[in-house]
Amino acid sequence: MINKVTDALLGVSVGDAVGVPFEFRKRDEMLSNPATGMVGYGTYNLPMGTWSDDSSLTFCLAESLINGYDLKDISERFILWKEEAYWTANGRVFDCGITTSAAISRLKHIIEDNNSEALKNLKRHSEINENGNGSLMRIIPLLFYIKGLPIEKQFDIVWELSALTHRHIIAAMSCMIYLKFAEKLLSEMDKDLAYAETRKEILQFWAQIDFPETESIYFNKLIQQDIKTVKIDDLRSGGFVIEVLESSFWFFLNESSYENTILSIINIGHDTDTSAAIAGGLAGIYYGRKGIPEHWFNSLARLNDILALAEKLNNKYCS
Repeated sequence: MINKVTDALLGVSVGDAVGVPFEFRKRDEMLSNPATGMVGYGTYNLPMGTWSDDSSLTFCLAESLINGYDLKDISERFILWKEEAYWTANGRVFDCGITTSAAISRLKHIIEDNNSEALKNLKRHSEINENGNGSLMRIIPLLFYIKGLPIEKQFDIVWELSALTHRHIIAAMSCMIYLKFAEKLLSEMDKDLAYAETRKEILQFWAQIDFPETESIYFNKLIQQDIKTVKIDDLRSGGFVIEVLESSFWFFLNESSYENTILSIINIGHDTDTSAAIAGGLAGIYYGRKGIPEHWFNSLARLNDILALAEKLNNKYCS
């Protein structure tokens, strides 16, 4: 039986693990010595198959959703990850973004104050500097909870969840666009058609909610235009959420396999684990587990735990 939850979680975590050894390398360094497969050590001197915070927080979300959608429970798992290395590859938190770290500390204070309602209202206190890639990198398990819902309801949930760490609407809309594209891919739609349908549906949604031009302009290359036509030299993969959203779509759409998607996005350097995790989520759904090089996923830390988690989430929402 096809299990798209497994495909998605492996897509994220394998991409993450392939990218970890190359994080922070500049584009010219990658061009002169490109990634060619799954290796160990590198930036963090960690064994092959080690995944980072991207996958850890993805797994925390996936595990929480098995019991339903509960912002307090999700927050508590994020806190456990940061403070007790919960759902880490090897019992160690080695890569935590500044915004995410500060946000999780804020979540802890909210929960200690027994103010769960405040978790739902975090998006009302957004700041423009909270538009890193830290909510997008962990969002894909939510797909299986919101699939099929009206887009207005989907976005309400997406923004609530994004706002646990990244409160601004640009980060939330980035997650919405990514999940809408992934939702189209779930139906085994051709990826170019899925992208065209995503652009159309997002533009209709923007008109419906009067999404301000001051915000929509950030998505110009991806939604108002066709990202596939952007030159590779104009792509970036730093911490800004728009950069990695554009790059993940571009490499997924322009490459013809999971392996090429992952290696190509890693080879533009910088935030290589996160960009490969995000692109990997799309590519995992599209190409399936069989499309991931066997050596790559067999090298993955805690593979059996990941497969068991995916099976539980699949049984909850997809069986």
